[in-house]
This record gives sequence, structure tokens and C-alpha cells, in this order.
Amino acid sequence: MSAILYGLANCDTCRKARNWLGRFEVANTFIDYRAHPVPADVLKQWAQQLGGWEKLINKSSTTWRNLLPQRKNPGSDPEWTLLLKEYPALIRRPVVVLADGSVSVGFSDNGFKKLFGR
Repeated sequence: MSAILYGLANCDTCRKARNWLGRFEVANTFIDYRAHPVPADVLKQWAQQLGGWEKLINKSSTTWRNLLPQRKNPGSDPEWTLLLKEYPALIRRPVVVLADGSVSVGFSDNGFKKLFGR
């Protein structure tokens, strides 16, 4: 099974996920979404698969806490995608897209074992 891992190159959680994938020999491609922004339609698909924008956003991040209050309540998909284009660090990390198109966010050893059947 192969996967595409989206995240930030300097993110500790992304590094842990990449190390895990290497240790368990899971073929993967890493995409830094700060260097290669994710298109708005893809962000919308991820949010839909995960159960809404709230599941895709890291609300415990410093970036989120420093946003103006009026920016924290986007009312539409275009507003969410604009916010994420402006602040890619708001996307939870890592985002894993499997070969079948399914999407997962975050990293834990047990979570990855289940996701990749290890």
C-alpha cells in the first residue's frame, strides 16, 4: 500500500510519521504544503471525507490562537479555503491520502498500524 503524506518539513509530528512509514517500509511520497499549496477543491474534498472543516483544522495551534476572532468562523467553503491558503499551518498534520483516495489526519503509532495494516 502506498500513501501520500502532506505536511510541513519542519513539523515534528510529520517527521515521526515519515520515520514510521520508513521503518515499516510503506511506500510514500511527502508533500510540503507550504512549498506546494494544496488546491482549494482538494482541501474541500478532504474536509468532506473527514466530516467537516473542523476535523481538518488544528485549533490548538499558535496560528489559530493568533487569528482575529472574525477569521475563526468562516461561513462557506470558499472562506475556509482562502483561510487555509493564507495560513497553511492551520491544516492538521500530517494528512495521509491512501491509494484508494481515503483521507486520514494526525499521527499515532497505533493509528498508523490500523491504517496500514501493520
